[in-house]
Amino acid sequence: MSSKTAESMTWHHDGRTDDGLLRHPTDSLAWKSFDNKFPGFASDPRSVRLGLASDGFNPFKIMSTAYSTWPVVLVPYNLPLWICMKQSSLILSMIIPREQGLGNDIDIYLQPLIEELKQLWAGVETYDVLRKENFNLRAALMWTINDFPAYANLSGWSTKGRYACPCCVAQTCSQWLYNEKKFSYMGHHRWLPKNHRFRFQSSVFDGTEEFREALLQTSGSEILFMLEDMNFIYEKMNQPPNTQRNRRSNDEADDDFDEEDDPNEADLWKKRSIFFELPYWEHYLLRHNLDVMHIEKNVGENIVGTILNVNGKSKDNLQSRLDLVQMGIRSDLHPNPLPNEKYRLPPSIFSMSKMEKEVFCTVLKDIKVPNAYSSNISRCVIVKDRRLYSLKSHDYHILMQNLLPVALRCCMSKKVTSCIIELSNIMKAICGKVLDVQELQKVQDRAALTLCNMEKIFSPSFFTIMVHLIIHLPHKAILGGPVFYRWMYLIERFLSKLKSYCRNKQYPEDRLLKATWQENV
Repeated sequence: MSSKTAESMTWHHDGRTDDGLLRHPTDSLAWKSFDNKFPGFASDPRSVRLGLASDGFNPFKIMSTAYSTWPVVLVPYNLPLWICMKQSSLILSMIIPREQGLGNDIDIYLQPLIEELKQLWAGVETYDVLRKENFNLRAALMWTINDFPAYANLSGWSTKGRYACPCCVAQTCSQWLYNEKKFSYMGHHRWLPKNHRFRFQSSVFDGTEEFREALLQTSGSEILFMLEDMNFIYEKMNQPPNTQRNRRSNDEADDDFDEEDDPNEADLWKKRSIFFELPYWEHYLLRHNLDVMHIEKNVGENIVGTILNVNGKSKDNLQSRLDLVQMGIRSDLHPNPLPNEKYRLPPSIFSMSKMEKEVFCTVLKDIKVPNAYSSNISRCVIVKDRRLYSLKSHDYHILMQNLLPVALRCCMSKKVTSCIIELSNIMKAICGKVLDVQELQKVQDRAALTLCNMEKIFSPSFFTIMVHLIIHLPHKAILGGPVFYRWMYLIERFLSKLKSYCRNKQYPEDRLLKATWQENV
């Protein structure tokens, strides 16, 4: 009904470049598969495609640590490239207040939105100002955009514990580290070709040979079949103990399922997601996105903390070396006992001397970048203490893709440097503005080989679930298109803007809604 946006709402059909490359979600496999499944919806280019993003934040910062606010934002993907990801195009659907985190109970608050999405799927009559006619406007929710903890709340799959990977589900390759007291997610040689030599080198990986093939994605129909008879009780915190469903905690080692057992996937789901009430949700190839922003940040923290041997951040310590002894691998790194019940840790291939650490920090301290390319990373470098501090998500984005390979070339062995450079090239390829499906398939193979090379360098404690998720990013890019339409940078900036509207603790949601409404008007 707006003459300013009516023409732009059909740009994805009339104005985009269709050359077989991935430039927009319209070019993605998930979008095309949905069009083939529902040709009636796709026949009208005015049908709206939406993405849903949500994340919790504390609007009062350090004034109140118990409060949590969850804005739910809709992103319209019909608009042109240069418009749809701007803050002015975002739709603030609702703001969910709560004194504690929402957890699985977020479905209770999403019910009004789901009802509206059902109504929009059936269609509502509106006016087209360009064609000067009434028509039946329809809309569909394509996927959600969220960080990894919110992934569990929205999808229903637990992102903690033995089966934390929502893509591998019950076939997640994980191992409990008894000394580190956490799970390690290795076994990336499963994605290598069948006859690759790495599949049979058990002593340099996780101690096992790999004969399985790469995993196939679980479809929405299969998930619905598993959850058909599941009954989930909301507001479990207010229920008596005997009515609460037992949950596996992240610290429960391996008492739930044996390594050789094939667990029942239905028992691993936390709930049946409310999005499955949408009649088309089960048919999507990509329902929930893995956030590249947070994955880059966590992987960057692991690498920097480990190579600089930062206390509390390094993944190479006595506990990780003792886990190598227990697993029976990497004998050259096993700790040597000393008198007084102490140990000597043999230097690893990525260990740096104090001088090499100072050279590494000096390069980052003195590096010059173009204006507005990144924040002033030099302010986050302390050469004397040989460490980095207060780096933000975008700082790690720049560090991982551009600065880290440059800083490591002069102070790290060639074997480690080449591996990290290849990882940086993979992240660059995934985050490109224009993607080629054939190149992404090659990137998938490169990612598997690079992670295997990293398994031969770093200890098992290095491979957290965020490191493991790198193996799935190329395939997600094939399904969903360019990642800058599906990551949290825009949403985080939008949340930062909402935070600035809160000045006191009285009715923060009203202030957020009022400020956003006035700005839109």
